[in-house]
Amino acid sequence: MYASLAAFHASWRYESESTQKLLDCLTDASLSHELFPGGRTVGRLAWHIAQSIPEMLNRTGLAVIGAGEHDAVPAHAAAIVAAYRTAAASLSEQLTERWTDATLSARDDMYGETWPRGMTLDVLIKHQTHHRGQLTIGMRQAGLIIPGMYGPAKEEWSAMGVPAPE
Repeated sequence: MYASLAAFHASWRYESESTQKLLDCLTDASLSHELFPGGRTVGRLAWHIAQSIPEMLNRTGLAVIGAGEHDAVPAHAAAIVAAYRTAAASLSEQLTERWTDATLSARDDMYGETWPRGMTLDVLIKHQTHHRGQLTIGMRQAGLIIPGMYGPAKEEWSAMGVPAPE
Protein backbone atom coordinates (compact mmCIF):
# COMPACT_ATOMS: atom_id res chain seq x y z
CA MET A 1 0.00 0.00 0.00
CA TYR A 2 1.33 3.43 -0.89
CA ALA A 3 1.65 6.02 1.87
CA SER A 4 2.95 8.79 -0.41
CA LEU A 5 2.22 9.96 -3.92
CA ALA A 6 5.95 10.39 -4.53
CA ALA A 7 6.50 6.68 -3.88
CA PHE A 8 3.66 5.75 -6.21
CA HIS A 9 4.84 8.10 -8.96
CA ALA A 10 8.35 6.59 -8.78
CA SER A 11 6.92 3.07 -9.13
CA TRP A 12 4.39 4.08 -11.77
CA ARG A 13 7.01 5.78 -13.90
CA TYR A 14 9.05 2.57 -14.14
CA GLU A 15 6.10 0.18 -14.39
CA SER A 16 4.16 2.17 -16.98
CA GLU A 17 7.31 2.69 -19.07
CA SER A 18 7.94 -1.07 -18.92
CA THR A 19 4.38 -1.80 -20.01
CA GLN A 20 4.64 0.78 -22.78
CA LYS A 21 7.89 -0.83 -23.97
CA LEU A 22 6.14 -4.21 -24.13
CA LEU A 23 3.04 -2.87 -25.89
CA ASP A 24 5.25 -1.12 -28.44
CA CYS A 25 6.32 -4.61 -29.62
CA LEU A 26 2.77 -5.64 -30.55
CA THR A 27 1.91 -6.13 -34.20
CA ASP A 28 -1.51 -6.15 -35.79
CA ALA A 29 -1.00 -9.85 -36.66
CA SER A 30 -0.15 -10.75 -33.05
CA LEU A 31 -3.41 -9.38 -31.66
CA SER A 32 -5.45 -12.43 -32.71
CA HIS A 33 -3.11 -15.00 -31.14
CA GLU A 34 -4.90 -16.96 -28.39
CA LEU A 35 -2.87 -17.61 -25.25
CA PHE A 36 -4.53 -21.04 -25.13
CA PRO A 37 -7.43 -22.53 -27.12
CA GLY A 38 -10.56 -20.57 -26.27
CA GLY A 39 -8.63 -18.16 -24.03
CA ARG A 40 -7.94 -14.47 -24.28
CA THR A 41 -6.09 -13.20 -27.29
CA VAL A 42 -2.95 -11.09 -27.11
CA GLY A 43 -5.04 -8.13 -28.28
CA ARG A 44 -7.74 -8.66 -25.66
CA LEU A 45 -5.18 -8.94 -22.86
CA ALA A 46 -3.25 -5.86 -24.00
CA TRP A 47 -6.52 -3.93 -24.30
CA HIS A 48 -7.55 -5.05 -20.81
CA ILE A 49 -4.32 -3.59 -19.42
CA ALA A 50 -5.06 -0.26 -21.12
CA GLN A 51 -8.73 -0.25 -20.06
CA SER A 52 -7.96 -1.09 -16.44
CA ILE A 53 -6.32 2.22 -15.61
CA PRO A 54 -9.40 4.43 -16.11
CA GLU A 55 -11.82 1.66 -15.09
CA MET A 56 -10.16 1.12 -11.73
CA LEU A 57 -9.13 4.65 -10.81
CA ASN A 58 -12.32 6.35 -11.93
CA ARG A 59 -14.05 4.34 -9.17
CA THR A 60 -12.17 6.62 -6.75
CA GLY A 61 -13.65 9.80 -8.22
CA LEU A 62 -10.75 10.59 -10.55
CA ALA A 63 -11.42 11.41 -14.20
CA VAL A 64 -8.72 9.37 -15.90
CA ILE A 65 -8.96 9.65 -19.67
CA GLY A 66 -8.74 6.41 -21.60
CA ALA A 67 -10.48 3.45 -23.14
CA GLY A 68 -13.93 2.65 -21.84
CA GLU A 69 -14.52 -0.55 -19.92
CA HIS A 70 -16.81 -1.91 -22.64
CA ASP A 71 -14.97 -0.58 -25.70
CA ALA A 72 -14.19 -3.28 -28.26
CA VAL A 73 -10.63 -4.45 -28.79
CA PRO A 74 -9.09 -2.37 -31.58
CA ALA A 75 -7.96 -4.10 -34.77
CA HIS A 76 -4.64 -2.24 -34.76
CA ALA A 77 -1.86 -2.47 -32.21
CA ALA A 78 -1.18 1.26 -32.54
CA ALA A 79 -4.62 2.02 -31.09
CA ILE A 80 -3.91 -0.11 -28.01
CA VAL A 81 -0.51 1.51 -27.57
CA ALA A 82 -2.01 5.00 -27.84
CA ALA A 83 -4.85 4.20 -25.41
CA TYR A 84 -2.40 2.89 -22.83
CA ARG A 85 -0.12 5.90 -23.20
CA THR A 86 -3.07 8.28 -22.78
CA ALA A 87 -4.44 6.51 -19.69
CA ALA A 88 -1.04 6.16 -17.99
CA ALA A 89 -0.28 9.87 -18.45
CA SER A 90 -3.80 10.91 -17.46
CA LEU A 91 -3.54 8.92 -14.23
CA SER A 92 -0.33 10.72 -13.27
CA GLU A 93 -1.90 14.09 -14.05
CA GLN A 94 -5.09 13.34 -12.11
CA LEU A 95 -3.16 12.19 -9.04
CA THR A 96 -0.94 15.27 -9.10
CA GLU A 97 -3.91 17.62 -9.47
CA ARG A 98 -6.46 15.98 -7.18
CA TRP A 99 -4.82 13.85 -4.49
CA THR A 100 -2.39 14.44 -1.65
CA ASP A 101 -0.60 12.02 0.63
CA ALA A 102 -3.45 12.49 3.09
CA THR A 103 -6.06 11.33 0.54
CA LEU A 104 -4.28 7.97 0.18
CA SER A 105 -5.99 6.82 3.37
CA ALA A 106 -9.46 7.75 2.08
CA ARG A 107 -11.52 4.67 1.28
CA ASP A 108 -13.54 3.88 -1.82
CA ASP A 109 -15.96 1.16 -2.84
CA MET A 110 -13.87 -1.15 -5.00
CA TYR A 111 -15.56 -4.24 -6.39
CA GLY A 112 -17.79 -4.78 -3.35
CA GLU A 113 -15.04 -4.03 -0.84
CA THR A 114 -13.75 -0.83 0.71
CA TRP A 115 -10.11 -0.11 -0.14
CA PRO A 116 -7.84 2.69 0.99
CA ARG A 117 -6.66 4.64 -2.06
CA GLY A 118 -3.03 3.74 -1.32
CA MET A 119 -4.06 0.09 -1.68
CA THR A 120 -5.92 0.79 -4.92
CA LEU A 121 -2.73 2.21 -6.41
CA ASP A 122 -0.80 -0.85 -5.25
CA VAL A 123 -3.41 -3.20 -6.73
CA LEU A 124 -3.31 -1.29 -10.02
CA ILE A 125 0.43 -1.89 -10.38
CA LYS A 126 0.20 -5.53 -9.31
CA HIS A 127 -2.73 -6.14 -11.65
CA GLN A 128 -0.83 -4.61 -14.54
CA THR A 129 2.31 -6.61 -13.74
CA HIS A 130 0.30 -9.84 -13.51
CA HIS A 131 -1.26 -9.32 -16.93
CA ARG A 132 2.00 -8.08 -18.42
CA GLY A 133 3.53 -11.44 -17.49
CA GLN A 134 0.69 -13.26 -19.23
CA LEU A 135 1.06 -10.99 -22.23
CA THR A 136 4.78 -11.73 -22.60
CA ILE A 137 3.99 -15.45 -22.91
CA GLY A 138 1.33 -14.83 -25.55
CA MET A 139 3.57 -12.47 -27.46
CA ARG A 140 6.42 -15.01 -27.45
CA GLN A 141 3.99 -17.68 -28.68
CA ALA A 142 3.02 -15.26 -31.47
CA GLY A 143 6.70 -15.01 -32.48
CA LEU A 144 7.45 -11.56 -31.07
CA ILE A 145 10.68 -10.56 -29.37
CA ILE A 146 10.07 -9.38 -25.81
CA PRO A 147 12.04 -6.57 -24.13
CA GLY A 148 13.42 -7.11 -20.65
CA MET A 149 11.55 -5.60 -17.73
CA TYR A 150 13.45 -6.46 -14.56
CA GLY A 151 16.55 -7.69 -16.33
CA PRO A 152 17.60 -8.61 -19.85
CA ALA A 153 15.35 -10.73 -22.03
CA LYS A 154 16.88 -13.69 -23.84
CA GLU A 155 17.65 -11.69 -26.98
CA GLU A 156 19.22 -8.82 -25.03
CA TRP A 157 22.01 -10.93 -23.53
CA SER A 158 23.80 -11.28 -26.88
CA ALA A 159 23.64 -7.51 -27.41
CA MET A 160 25.55 -7.23 -24.14
CA GLY A 161 28.14 -9.76 -25.36
CA VAL A 162 27.08 -12.31 -22.76
CA PRO A 163 25.59 -15.76 -23.39
CA ALA A 164 22.00 -16.04 -22.22
CA PRO A 165 21.60 -18.10 -19.04
CA GLU A 166 20.15 -21.56 -19.56
